[in-house]
Amino acid sequence: MITFTPLSGAARSSRKTPLAYLLQVDDVRILLDCGSPDWCPEEASSSTVKEEDLAESIYHWEQYCEALKQHAPAVDLVLLSHGDLAHSGLYPYAYAHWGLTAPAYTTLPVQAMARIAAIEDVEGIRDEQDVDDNPAADSDDQQPEGPPSSRSNSVEVMNPSATSITTRSRKRKFIATVQEVHEAFASVNVLRYSQPCHLQGKCQGLTIIPFNAGHTLGGTIWKIRSPTAGTLLYAVNMNHMRERHLDGTVLMRQGAGSTVFETLQRPDLLITDAERANVTTARRKDRDAALLDCVTATLTSRNSLLLPCDSSTRVLELLVLLDQHWSYSRLKFPICLLSRTGQEMLTFVKSMMEWLGGTISKEDVGAEGQDGGKGGKNHKRKRDDDGDEDAMGAFALRFPHLEFFPNPTALTQRYSSKDPKLILAVPASLSHGASRAIFSEFAETPDNVVLLTGRGEVGTLGRILFDRWNDSQREESKWDRGKIGSNVMMDGNLYLKINSKVPLQGAELEEYLAKERAVKEKEAAKKAAEERRQRILEADEDDTDEDSDSDSDSDDENEVELALGGDMDTSDDVKTPKERKRKGERRNNRDAADWDSGLDADDGLTKQMLSYDIYIKGNSSKATSFFKSTEGQVQRFRMFPYVEKKRRIDEYGEMVDVGMWLRRGKALEEDAETEEMKELKRQNAEEESKKTPQEPPSKFVTTEVEVQMACRLLFVDLEGLNDGRAVKTIIPQVNPRKMIIVHAPESATEHLLESCASIRAMTKDIYAPTQGETVQIGQHTNSFSISLSDELLASLQMSKFEDNEVGYVTGRIASLASSTIPILEPITASAPPREGSRKHLRGHMLGSRPTMSLPQSTMIGELKLTALKTRLASIGVQAELVGEGVLICGAAAKRGVLSDSLEDSVAVKKTARGRVELEGAVSDIYYQVRKEIYGLHALVAA
Repeated sequence: MITFTPLSGAARSSRKTPLAYLLQVDDVRILLDCGSPDWCPEEASSSTVKEEDLAESIYHWEQYCEALKQHAPAVDLVLLSHGDLAHSGLYPYAYAHWGLTAPAYTTLPVQAMARIAAIEDVEGIRDEQDVDDNPAADSDDQQPEGPPSSRSNSVEVMNPSATSITTRSRKRKFIATVQEVHEAFASVNVLRYSQPCHLQGKCQGLTIIPFNAGHTLGGTIWKIRSPTAGTLLYAVNMNHMRERHLDGTVLMRQGAGSTVFETLQRPDLLITDAERANVTTARRKDRDAALLDCVTATLTSRNSLLLPCDSSTRVLELLVLLDQHWSYSRLKFPICLLSRTGQEMLTFVKSMMEWLGGTISKEDVGAEGQDGGKGGKNHKRKRDDDGDEDAMGAFALRFPHLEFFPNPTALTQRYSSKDPKLILAVPASLSHGASRAIFSEFAETPDNVVLLTGRGEVGTLGRILFDRWNDSQREESKWDRGKIGSNVMMDGNLYLKINSKVPLQGAELEEYLAKERAVKEKEAAKKAAEERRQRILEADEDDTDEDSDSDSDSDDENEVELALGGDMDTSDDVKTPKERKRKGERRNNRDAADWDSGLDADDGLTKQMLSYDIYIKGNSSKATSFFKSTEGQVQRFRMFPYVEKKRRIDEYGEMVDVGMWLRRGKALEEDAETEEMKELKRQNAEEESKKTPQEPPSKFVTTEVEVQMACRLLFVDLEGLNDGRAVKTIIPQVNPRKMIIVHAPESATEHLLESCASIRAMTKDIYAPTQGETVQIGQHTNSFSISLSDELLASLQMSKFEDNEVGYVTGRIASLASSTIPILEPITASAPPREGSRKHLRGHMLGSRPTMSLPQSTMIGELKLTALKTRLASIGVQAELVGEGVLICGAAAKRGVLSDSLEDSVAVKKTARGRVELEGAVSDIYYQVRKEIYGLHALVAA
């Protein structure tokens, strides 16, 4: 049985991201993707989000995060499909805090790209906002107790001229640390494309295979094979088009007749997205031309462009496109990438050339395409001199026109606001980070252009700007109508909240330093007290170690002696002085006790003294006992005194002294380290402390700024995803037995359902669950193990089918005492009929024949009309595909016409349920076609 639950990114939802789905195959729980939302949505104001939509647009991640937190410890397998935040962003936090430690699998580029994107995101947010790292806290409002050094101050500074904003409680944001990101993605297992992985443990029996999905570097379509549930295909965010740095998805083979990859055809369940089912995308050539024309026109008019982008996946396509345009057009304007991880991302991509495709591996970008033969030779020599970058693709990824900047301050120091330049800033949503900080000043400059290449997440500034641009276009020029829109002039005011981190100054700094000194003094005093306590304990251990060997036996004897109440005859000459001194003290104590007891007797006190052969001092009348005599007097009975010896040695006969080993280990370490090594270590520590400047005490400040919009706005779709035409072409060719639609708005979901319903051969079992809704497919099945007897194996008739042999089995199950596995045995012949029975009489009737049961036959396999056409062509029979699922063979195929009067013609039809119908006149062609159809199947007879 298959159970599917969308945790986020469901169908019929206005919020399509992030993507996270729980798939349960029998008892195995699989988490498909683990994306993170945009943690910094816009709050309600007069110019951004409407007040009535605030509840839906802000903090929408609470339901998703709560569901993921609940299911994470029970997940048995994690599969990541793409390396962006929408698919993998929340995995580090869930791995570190929610117990999502199940084995995770993805491709090597997805692992690296997801790590880079997560680091960029968490560093950008933590540099601007106070993130609560306490997983037990309910909200960010709860500050942990302690000095200022363990938490950050948060101050909100409002512009007096700005409009008021409704105050609401700040909800918790689940943002991991950089160390948690590294640890989480280091634990992910990587696979190559088309590499089957047979899982073990609880997932034993499952096989996962990744295939190329396009859209992003290393993007994956997951094929899951289960012995009970069949084949499952998880394919979201695909792109069948070939790009500059990537090939199209392997699901759709490019070329004449574009067919679906046979390995991925006819799955038992297809899980796919329908985000763009009702979208018609403009031609790629038109989109590229519109973007480059806008860039060139803006820069040559001495203005700048701001291009918000992501940090790891789609930015690579933009960089390749822009670098090619700069090289061929010989532009001298700078391309500035505002990203902390930009250089790391490109360094990794250059080492992953085998994962790249498209035109980047065939085109040599640079002066070679412009300088003719001589320039080409010099250019090739230059590549040869570069060593490890001598490949064309590596040279194309060098990006000589690109400059990296970690923050907007570094960009401002290098270029002024009046210098024309192209700025690529992260993130693409403009919700925080460098892109938001630059936009607040960039949008106020007339004729500057903000160029959007994606729509962004609902509720973010990027989505708000896209909606403004789309609403300004004519109806036929909307983004989903297959046309390229025009840029629009922005006007009006926009109120934005800018979060920043500023150092403390003046009285705040003095107060912080005073509290920090108090905390350090308290910690120093506590540490000194612990050291003194440790020294006292070590001194006591030293004294105990010196006396332990010599006093062990004597202490046991002394305990027996004390229990007996008298002296034992031991010679003093065998005792050490310390033992004699201890023995003398005990004797003096006993004498004093005897003297005191004697005085009590002389005073006339009524005490009954007891005397036994084994003398024990003291009075037994005051002793208590459970058993009492008739007079109410306590009876005291003597027992032989036994004192249990304490075990002072371990199993190997040696006394264990932990303190001694600790001290000896420290001594060995100190002896091993020479003075030179100690000095070198100290110098290295000082140098590291000097290289890493200490961050000054700071606080988080929120400022609301008023932006006077004066720039131009243009949207060009470069998300690299399938449009509606591709979706409605690929899915019927995949032809799944069942399908689940996810990651789609209401309109797109209904559009795809109507399109599939109009196709006769398409399955009708299509589900579109909402967020949190559970869909159950199939029934729970049980698998059993059984052994075949030797007699049954000898009687089987096997038929070869593909790489397997198939046979029909009839028998009865028998259980043996010597084996726990039941055995299937052949059915013995039935007993002869009794005399006088109807069956016996029928055998003696005149002209009667004995009854015989006909053999049961089964044909196994799936007929592919293309394979049948190829096989008929090899024996000289002409065949042509006409209509939907019909193959015409013989004379009608030769003449290219269809007529019922034509002889020697056969039509092969394939119905929706997998049945094959053969229609035609009885002729040689009929029997030849039928024979080849039988040859493509395995015929199994009883």
